[in-house]
Amino acid sequence: MKSLIEGLPPEVAQRIHPDWRKNEAAYWAERDKLLVQYRDQWIGFANGLMIAAGTSPVEVFHRAQESGLHPFVTCVGHEHEPCRMRRTSFSYDATNPGEPLPVMTAEFCK
Repeated sequence: MKSLIEGLPPEVAQRIHPDWRKNEAAYWAERDKLLVQYRDQWIGFANGLMIAAGTSPVEVFHRAQESGLHPFVTCVGHEHEPCRMRRTSFSYDATNPGEPLPVMTAEFCK
């Protein structure tokens, strides 16, 4: 399977930790087995093991990153569908049902 790194600009690809590359390759070697139990779920995969799983990509990403193992994080069965996560800080509306949503100011003009 083609590595996701191959789609990155070279200056970005060179910054990817070698362990992440190993974890991505190991994920693809185990993918058929993971499809049975984790299809449509987000997982963090490192050192040949699933280390985090769930329906929220943000929660899974944070739990997997806490391991320090440079995990490969993906949605099983949807690996090549675009999904972008960016790290930023802003306030959240914790009263929103489900996950808290960011608070922003908008001005509508006629």
